[in-house]
Amino acid sequence: MQGVKMMREGFAAADVARLFGVTSRAVYKWVAAFSEGGQNALAAKSGAGRPLKLNEEQLRWIADTVRDNTPDQLKFEFGLWTLSMIGALIERQFGMKLSLPTLSKAMRLLGFTTQRPVHRAYEQDPVLVSQWWASDWPQLQATAKVLGAQILFADEAGMRSDYHAGTTWAPQGQTPVVRSTGKRVSVQMISAVSANGQLHFMLHEGRTTAEVFVKFLRQLMTDRTQKVILVVDGHSIHKAGIVQEYVNSTDGLLRLHYLPPYSPQLNPDEQVWKNVKERVSKQKPTDKASLRSLIERALLRLQDLPALVSGFFRHPDCPYIL
Repeated sequence: MQGVKMMREGFAAADVARLFGVTSRAVYKWVAAFSEGGQNALAAKSGAGRPLKLNEEQLRWIADTVRDNTPDQLKFEFGLWTLSMIGALIERQFGMKLSLPTLSKAMRLLGFTTQRPVHRAYEQDPVLVSQWWASDWPQLQATAKVLGAQILFADEAGMRSDYHAGTTWAPQGQTPVVRSTGKRVSVQMISAVSANGQLHFMLHEGRTTAEVFVKFLRQLMTDRTQKVILVVDGHSIHKAGIVQEYVNSTDGLLRLHYLPPYSPQLNPDEQVWKNVKERVSKQKPTDKASLRSLIERALLRLQDLPALVSGFFRHPDCPYIL
């Protein structure tokens, strides 16, 4: 429904597909189904074939267990739910051995699909993440409203010339070869985004230090009259003395607010880097200058697409209520 809504608001199918991790074809199928049958047409449908050996209570237990646990938490050797691992779980719990096709049918009936997992740090505190959504973020919005301030989320990233992603068509059984430079050069980036689609960025070479971060802050605040609350992670460069000195020198025009530790998924600016890296990785930088040029063009393109940048705040990982 969220994807259909975004399409009806004018988003490109490719951008919607990228946000939800599906193909453009799937997005068009959502829109077509909704046009023909409304919201009910998007509901999951049970498949045909022989009835499952599992009863309703067993299916509910499987769904709850797979959703709320990883295999290693249940004393299995691996950390990903494969069909074989789910089969081992069912055999251990119910003494029932099921074929892989039967397991696949059961999981799809329960609304599960195979997906590339998002990795989270062990150090992340789920309580602090829940607190962010329940109280910290609403309070930050209220503070911004009282101050008349704009909330921006900032982040840093780097990209190397040997970063590759994407697929290409080729004859079956013949692995395609794409020629690119073997030089390992990198470009560092800092950006900040707002919910109304603004994007500010700076490219630089070398490590991202507190001095570099202050340079970005000065650039961000140039000629600015509206107060800014900049949300960043708790990296040491964001809390360095020279950063605090600069923030204090703005006389309240700039404030920093910190996300819960080890929680990059809460930052919509993460989607900027995913977008840029996906776009640049499909091109062929030959040296540092060309890599920098490609990255800059990708960021300038995003600046001209405020609706897409605004959509980063509705990503499933960080669905901000604005």
